[in-house]
Amino acid sequence: MSLIASSKLYWTLRYCLRLPYLYLSSLRTMSSEVDKAQTADPSGDTIFGKIIRKEIPAKIVFEDDEALAFADVNPVAPKHFLVIPKRRISMLSDAVESDSTLLGHLMMVAKKVAEEQGLVNGYRIVVNNGKEGAQSVYHLHLHVIGGRQMSWPPG
Repeated sequence: MSLIASSKLYWTLRYCLRLPYLYLSSLRTMSSEVDKAQTADPSGDTIFGKIIRKEIPAKIVFEDDEALAFADVNPVAPKHFLVIPKRRISMLSDAVESDSTLLGHLMMVAKKVAEEQGLVNGYRIVVNNGKEGAQSVYHLHLHVIGGRQMSWPPG
């Protein structure tokens, strides 16, 4: 739990507004994710590789031979999960034409899991790419975020 989420302010707002969970983690996430992106190493193993190999636990919501979807550990909305390819592509800008089928499959997995999660009123799919895109893990991943009204513009 982030510092802000464990603070007295968090619990006061939660009580006063009668919300089951305030996504104050999103206030923390933006700056910390941007900071992480500035120092992230695009080479080597990633936490997602370890999740794929089942070396560390994750709340997996979908798996097939090509993709894996699991709950984000720092959700910014009531529903927030990630969809990743099992074959590592570091970032979207590294994808090649032969990755087209896999990239389409990731989108269809996002749609399927969003439906299973009850996101009938809509959701947002985000792909961070590179340092200025705030990519902090260099294994392509789709954030699927929903369960509340999204604001515009993002970022």
